[in-house]
Amino acid sequence: MEDTSEECQAILNAAKKSGAKLMIAYRLHFEPGTVEIISRVRKGDIGDPRLFTSVFSQSIKPENHRANNGFSAGPIPDMGPYCINAARNLYGMEPIEVSALGFKTPGANMDFDDTVSVTLRFPEEKIATFIVSYSAKSIDTYTIIGTEGSIVCNPGYMFGKGLAIHYQATIQDETKTRRLPETDQFAGETEYFSKCIIDGFDPEPDGDEGLRDVRVIEAIKRALDTGKTQKLEPMDNRKRINENQVFKIRYGKVVEDDQLTNAQSPADK
Repeated sequence: MEDTSEECQAILNAAKKSGAKLMIAYRLHFEPGTVEIISRVRKGDIGDPRLFTSVFSQSIKPENHRANNGFSAGPIPDMGPYCINAARNLYGMEPIEVSALGFKTPGANMDFDDTVSVTLRFPEEKIATFIVSYSAKSIDTYTIIGTEGSIVCNPGYMFGKGLAIHYQATIQDETKTRRLPETDQFAGETEYFSKCIIDGFDPEPDGDEGLRDVRVIEAIKRALDTGKTQKLEPMDNRKRINENQVFKIRYGKVVEDDQLTNAQSPADK
């Protein structure tokens, strides 16, 4: 949403003052597989969720702007929100403690920690761990483990023609794979925001949702800078993603990379 909580709050204040609709473009909040997983966890399909783990990596090209513009262009602000937002919404609560370790991969020649391991502590002694990296082969997966089962989502965060999020659920001793339909995630979030404006209701992924992720990113940076665990002020739980905001819009014409203006994929394919 922004670099700091203060700037996020300024956006929130401006939206409230003007009466404008404000939505943070969390495309996965409208994606069928993501919403289904969150709904199943919320309904208790895996029992009490206790552990969340995730790995999200891509191999950044040296000439990419992300490779040489410091922390704000690095993997935590770029990719970290996917892991943070997934953990927060799967648990339905806010983290209270943050610790992090950063690494500079030999030969990567980036001016920041290109690989970061993060641990989030939640109320009721729930835990989330994730690793984000600019220096490893592309993968985006997460696992949520409860007292009666687990769900593994792979792929979990990415988008594109031919890519559909699907997951494997193990409940007690029975494992089943769910393959969800391929959807245009950007079309879904655009359709949802249009309906918010036309029908006059407030978006679910609003400015407050963005602010809650940014404050965690700030705490990760402090943890990296100081080497110390960072406490977060407790926050009330908020309204969550719901099944009514799922959109199953198929892809239309896809613009190829060579048709884009001054743009390229951030990672090697």
